[in-house]
Amino acid sequence: MELTTFVQTMANSVVSGSIYATVSVGLALAFGVMKMANHAHGEFFMLGAYVVYVFYALAGMPFFLAVLAAIPTIAALGLLTERLIFRPTRGNVLAGFMATAGLTWILQVLAGRIWGLGFMKMIPTPYMGAANIAGAQIGLQRVLIVPAAVILLGFLWFFLHRVRLGKGLRACAQDPDAAALQGISINKMTSLAMGIAGAYAGVAGALMAPIHAVTPYMGRDLLITAFIVVIVGGMASIEGAVLAAFILGFIHTFVTTIFDATSAIMVGVAFMAFILIVKPTGLMGRAKA
Repeated sequence: MELTTFVQTMANSVVSGSIYATVSVGLALAFGVMKMANHAHGEFFMLGAYVVYVFYALAGMPFFLAVLAAIPTIAALGLLTERLIFRPTRGNVLAGFMATAGLTWILQVLAGRIWGLGFMKMIPTPYMGAANIAGAQIGLQRVLIVPAAVILLGFLWFFLHRVRLGKGLRACAQDPDAAALQGISINKMTSLAMGIAGAYAGVAGALMAPIHAVTPYMGRDLLITAFIVVIVGGMASIEGAVLAAFILGFIHTFVTTIFDATSAIMVGVAFMAFILIVKPTGLMGRAKA
């Protein structure tokens, strides 16, 4: 592999890892608090991209404001999902997972009905130009994703470790019964977790909209990767999800560059299997006492 290609692939790996981490931390947080998996998480990502398409590409809103608009919009969808699906099915993991699988199809069909099936929405790149690194040309739109992800992940870490509500989320994830005895509302914490999960998936989709073909099915493959990231990192481990996201980002990007995308998915799954054999709790997961 030539130096230019290697640098380009490294840069793309960091970008992919940043997106994987931004999407996966919300999935890990929601699972940690609710002990239930959201099958529609990829559709939250997809709808975040469509928010940018509507507000930026169609309505002419500045790209930055369109990205910000995706945060409360998809957070609200996360809140509705928790209230209408996860709360009634609490304690029944299979029922919650199957209900959100149904939500996945509903959101895909709605997106197709509203914006068209089979038509990829090409969103104008708001930040033209490229950064030259060791001869490799890396688009500014991709470069900007990395600091945006760092800010988002840093804010989440600060919220979880320094803010009272965030500490309540961590308490619910560690021991919901003990948290309830301390006066922490489980319903409020599960709603908050799903709101954050929706916001982070939505903003990731919004950031990717100009460099990814926007379709009703764009979240499907990402959902598989997000689940792999959460499992490899350790279920409910935010730090583990971030670490696993960047590892998977490098694996997927390099294998895709050398071979193809199908091989990249296979290697990613094989890596997950290897980690679970060596450390069943994941990279940073903890075994229950």
